[in-house]
Parts: sequence; C-alpha cells; structure tokens
Amino acid sequence: MEISPIFISLKTACVATIFTFIFGVFAAKLVMNIKSERIKAVLDTVFTIPLVLPPTVIGFLLLLIFGVKRPIGRFLLEFMGVRIVFSWQATVIAAFVIAFPLMYRTAIGAFEQIDENLIMAARTLGMPETKIFFKIILPLASPGILGGAILSFARALGEFGATAMIAGNIENKTRTLPLAIYSEVAAGNMKQAAYYVIVVLAISFVVILLMNYFGRKPIVKDK
Repeated sequence: MEISPIFISLKTACVATIFTFIFGVFAAKLVMNIKSERIKAVLDTVFTIPLVLPPTVIGFLLLLIFGVKRPIGRFLLEFMGVRIVFSWQATVIAAFVIAFPLMYRTAIGAFEQIDENLIMAARTLGMPETKIFFKIILPLASPGILGGAILSFARALGEFGATAMIAGNIENKTRTLPLAIYSEVAAGNMKQAAYYVIVVLAISFVVILLMNYFGRKPIVKDK
C-alpha cells in the first residue's frame, strides 16, 4: 500500500489545525469584544460562511485569489517565488479555510458559557484585558476549544473538494487520503481504496473518542 497519502494528509491536517486554532480563537475573541451587533453579525457571517458553501465553491474562490494570473498569486510568484496552486501549501490553505468555521463556532460557544462574574471580578481588581484572556477566559474555555481543534483536525483530514480544485491530485505531493480513495476507486483498485478507508475510519474513531473525552470537561457557567 502506498503510504504517501497518509503522511500528506496527516501533515496537512496538523499544520492546518495549528493555523485554524490560532485564527479561530482570535476571531472568536474579536467578535465577542465587538459592541455593535450589526458589525458582529457581519463578521460572524463572514467567518461562518465556508461551513455552508460547497467545497468546490471554496476551491474556485481560492483559485481566484491564488491563481498565477491573479494579483495575489502573481505577486507571490514574481516577488517571493512562491506558487500556491498545485502545491502542498495549497492543501493546507484549502483544509484551513474549510475547517476554520468549526474552530471559530466552537470557540465562540465555549467563551459564551464562561461565568461573566469571574471576568468582571478580574476587571475590578485591575487585571489587564490580555491577562484576563490568557489567565481566565482561555483556561476555562479550554475543554471546548480543544474539542473544536480536534473536530477541525478531522475536517481538515477529510477535505476533498477544495483540495482537488486548488491543489490537484498529484501523486506524492498533493494526493491526500480522500483524493487517494477517489483515485483508486476510479482506477478500479478497490482493495487499495479499502486500505485507505480503514485508515480514515481508524483515525476518525480516535478523533471521536478524544472529542467525547474533552466534551465531558465542565466549563464554569453562570449560576
């Protein structure tokens, strides 16, 4: 069995999850701190919309952004020597965009469950907002956030449509597990496809176990 799709998928999912975690938590904090309900609603829609769009639409939009004939894609190629389309980096970008809304929504939900009295007490004691976030909010919300990170990893691992559009299906380079399964079935290699399916099922089983574990962790709520 060719194992390169497994390593490519795991590497892609791990890197994408790191970026998803950082930007998802930051976006959730940003939206939570906005006072204007209209601005908050607009940002929430922008951050969530990849969750409801078909992956092929996301892939098409990413091609419009990073294509070599587009301003950003041309700039990256000519001035930085970086070609995003049909590269391994493209698999990370596709996985990140698809998984980001899950991390963002989970982080928002975890933050909303925290007892606001604890935050107000910290402010009364003169604690800076940054310290409140890292010392109080983030630790209390960590079970939900970690669960969201695990869910994002699973979503990044299973990404297919957007990856196929912007990264292609290049063997030993951008062929992830979902693309490998598709390729083997299309070629009639059902046994090889079954091996990849078993690997995905095994990883998914572990992911669900971890989600259930973190899901049982309590978060301090309003009384």
